[in-house]
Amino acid sequence: MKKLSARRRHPLAAVVVLLFALAVTGGLYAAFAPAESAKADDSAQSLAIEEGKKLYAVGCASCHGTGAQGTSDGPSLVGVGSAAVDFQVATGRMPMQQQGAQAPRKKPVYTQAQIDQLSAYISSLGAGPAAPTKDQYSPEGADIAKGGELFRLNCSQCHNFTGKGGALSNGKFAPNLEGVDPKHLYEAMQTGPQNMPSFPDTVLSQKNKKDIVAYLDEVNSSKSESPGGLGLGGFGPVSEGLFAWVFGLGALIAVAIWVAARTAKAKKS
Repeated sequence: MKKLSARRRHPLAAVVVLLFALAVTGGLYAAFAPAESAKADDSAQSLAIEEGKKLYAVGCASCHGTGAQGTSDGPSLVGVGSAAVDFQVATGRMPMQQQGAQAPRKKPVYTQAQIDQLSAYISSLGAGPAAPTKDQYSPEGADIAKGGELFRLNCSQCHNFTGKGGALSNGKFAPNLEGVDPKHLYEAMQTGPQNMPSFPDTVLSQKNKKDIVAYLDEVNSSKSESPGGLGLGGFGPVSEGLFAWVFGLGALIAVAIWVAARTAKAKKS
């Protein structure tokens, strides 16, 4: 009886064994699962780059060169980053239908999945500004008043006070920003497309860009209040005042001249 009681297992032994088995299993999972996940991500990225390279060869290489090094018909794309590719292709500016002073916005040729593949391929050639996440360009939580101040300081000289756009030199123009996707507004500030200067994070922080996007979303929404009249780029009904000064004052001068002429004629007679 003593031998049997000596060999009897402790009641917690089974629990200890179970916990040990779980620890070993968890350790093995932690050791191998991330590696498998990383391999899957690398494989998906490699596939996206390969598909993007095929799309590039068909639709882009004739202007930008087979290795994206650039030609006389198109600049180098090495180092432009996924933000530039997403902006240019998703807004339909690229591929261009014909060479001109500026690529206009039009219906995109590629789907968003294809654009992501093109972006992956171009990004693999050299580091550049990455396409923003939704949190970066979403108007939620932004300072609209600060965005308006930054927009008037940095952008209004070309785009007008509420982003209505305007003419530039030699057939170029600042486009109307009404109805533009917030993501593309953010990417434009990142990359400086067409004739626009770029505003990297060292010039305009991510928070500043988010504030500007929120301001444009606010002033161009249907809920935005308007003082009425011709807006003159959102600056207010100034054009009516200008009309009153030019034509109203001109009419008063004409009347004054007519009265003076009549008076002089009456005196002579």
